[in-house]
Amino acid sequence: MQIIKSLRKMQLVSNQLRNKGYSIGFVPTMGALHEGHLSLMRKARQENDKVIVSIFVNPTQFGPKEDFKKYPRDFKTDARLCLKEKVDIIFYPSIKAMYPEGYKTYVEVEDLSDVLCGKFRRGHFRGVTTVVTKLFNLVWPNIAYFGQKDAQQAVIIKKMVEDLNIPVKIKVMPTIREKDGLAMSSRNKYLNSQERKKATILYKALRLAKNLINQGEDNPLKIKQKMYHLLKQEKLARVQYIEIVDLKDLRPLKKIIKKNTLIALAVFIGKTRLIDNLVI
Repeated sequence: MQIIKSLRKMQLVSNQLRNKGYSIGFVPTMGALHEGHLSLMRKARQENDKVIVSIFVNPTQFGPKEDFKKYPRDFKTDARLCLKEKVDIIFYPSIKAMYPEGYKTYVEVEDLSDVLCGKFRRGHFRGVTTVVTKLFNLVWPNIAYFGQKDAQQAVIIKKMVEDLNIPVKIKVMPTIREKDGLAMSSRNKYLNSQERKKATILYKALRLAKNLINQGEDNPLKIKQKMYHLLKQEKLARVQYIEIVDLKDLRPLKKIIKKNTLIALAVFIGKTRLIDNLVI
């Protein structure tokens, strides 16, 4: 397994691989790898000749009061996990290399970036789309893999790739959960033991919504009210948002349709902000 830090070398190596006819599967990450990331690597391994994983904690997607400095970082452990999954290359650039002095160019997908998480994390998705565009230009993948847990991010990146004619296929893979239903996330490490137990309330609320829909409820407002009532019963939980939207354009639904319906929520458990979703 090769570790590349230089942007120029990454482009050169990727170009050589593509010229030799190898297909490249790419998994962009911010490190603190867990089973969700590893499942993406395995899929990339199955479908491509070469697998490249990026590890880069991207400062432009963190707000001024967010957790950039304390975001978990453990490159040695991440590298061991990548090696175990037979990753060919880890791309591990520095902030200085990715955003040199005088950097002024950003990529933004309008409208889709201003709802759900974007409503509360202004500028977050501009940082995401900017860094992903840069990574695509450096790695030149055939296929890039993302997790369904970050559903809004996946929708935005798909739109960005379509609008900018970027020659990469985006594959969104299912959310990987713990045995008790909690969606795997690097931020789960922030939870203490009590908070970790209580964090399952997010998935319970999503399952409640799914059950209501399966029983014939088609009024999003009523479903959201019942989800909110369940979440409020947990004292450690503070709801930031609950939304039921069309998965294609993230617009709120006035009536449930049993296709491409996204139920999404963001909830603070203690001081830790967690997100989760289900697609109906």
